[in-house]
Amino acid sequence: MSNGPSAVLSFSEIDTIARDAVAEGQAGRTQAASQKIQPLRKAQRHQPEAAMALLWIVDERSLTREEAADILVEIADAHDDDVAILSGLGLCLEAVRDIDDLNAPPPEHPIFQTMVAKLDRLSKVNEGRPEQEQIIRGLATAARMTARQHDAIAEASLRRLIDIDPQRSTHHYNLGLFYKTRGRFAEGVAANRAAASLSEEAVDSTEWNLGICATGARDAETALGVWKRMEQKIEHGRFGLPEGGYPGCKVRLAARPLAERTADRDDPGEEETVWIERLSPCHGIIRSVLYGDLGVDYGDVILMDGAPITHHTYGEQQIPVFPHLATLLRRNYQFFAFAGTQETARQLAGISEELDGDAVIYSHSDSLKIMCANCWRNPDLDHAEHETMEKHVVAGRIAASPDIAPAQLLDMIDKAIAERGSCQLYAPDLCAAAGQSARERIDRRRFAMLTGN
Repeated sequence: MSNGPSAVLSFSEIDTIARDAVAEGQAGRTQAASQKIQPLRKAQRHQPEAAMALLWIVDERSLTREEAADILVEIADAHDDDVAILSGLGLCLEAVRDIDDLNAPPPEHPIFQTMVAKLDRLSKVNEGRPEQEQIIRGLATAARMTARQHDAIAEASLRRLIDIDPQRSTHHYNLGLFYKTRGRFAEGVAANRAAASLSEEAVDSTEWNLGICATGARDAETALGVWKRMEQKIEHGRFGLPEGGYPGCKVRLAARPLAERTADRDDPGEEETVWIERLSPCHGIIRSVLYGDLGVDYGDVILMDGAPITHHTYGEQQIPVFPHLATLLRRNYQFFAFAGTQETARQLAGISEELDGDAVIYSHSDSLKIMCANCWRNPDLDHAEHETMEKHVVAGRIAASPDIAPAQLLDMIDKAIAERGSCQLYAPDLCAAAGQSARERIDRRRFAMLTGN
């Protein structure tokens, strides 16, 4: 290889640069990989081979996403009508998005919209020609990567690929993947079944997506068959779906998961990461009481995708965090804000174990406050001298299933607190729902004193 950038790089030089850059990137040295590829960036405008090498480097995730996207812009600008390069570039767009973060908003980088437009034009120009298949493959990926902005183009492209080559399993799988992420679960089942029927042996990715789509479609028999083929210990269970013994995990909930969005409102809205009671490989019950109003909360049953976004560390445990795919069942639990005091950590939360009907006292904050003891005893007193005392203040929400009467819930909480004697809980809205107006007024004052609201 020459010491400096060549006007024209030999095939050997291109191959060596590309392999060295990928090796650096796979070792986590993206800056070194970036330095390696500079001769390719200079040569790609007049050497298609250099452009194709850059596409391979991007596809191998050897660069930062930001730099990779900028390189794709350079290539797209330099090769406006090259079918092979532009088709390959469309496929590379998966490498410049975090595709595991399923509910991310549409990408802001202009390369995505640019490539949808370029490949859509190329597809029409090459209608009926042999080149059209590779163009449509790139177009389908480019459109799918723009969240819900170009669903019609993505679906039409995926269906056109099946028309061109109906015996290719991958085409059916990709259509099933599209349907899964758009919440069209029954169609996803059909597409993944077609993909499986065209494969000589079982493919894990197809099985996973078939199981997820079947669960989303409430097709329990199909889902159970998939999980049993994958040697899961699982049987029919709650909510008419398969259920097994799985460790708890976390889900990144979205007010608007991708499967429930539209092109006009194409962002996740508010998001929270919560614990779920995992019932199968892809669904479970929310076991955190949310801070915000996402339209889904404690007790609801949600569907999650199979690839975790990240992992959270708890001691020596790595807990996977999955993306929220869809909400299967909203169980309409009751929620009441509370504030209280406790002497030891989780003293109030521990009351949950004594409550019936899946009720829970869920703490969102725990802090030490210095307060006036006289005001604490009687917030209506107007006094001049304040003595202070320390209080461990807890605030959060109480959740209970809809079939528990508020008066019954309040009575259960009162009995549990009476047995402890060293903690207090104030839930004015629960008192109001229980018909205890006098107690509501007292609880509301003390709730406000503890929370500042």
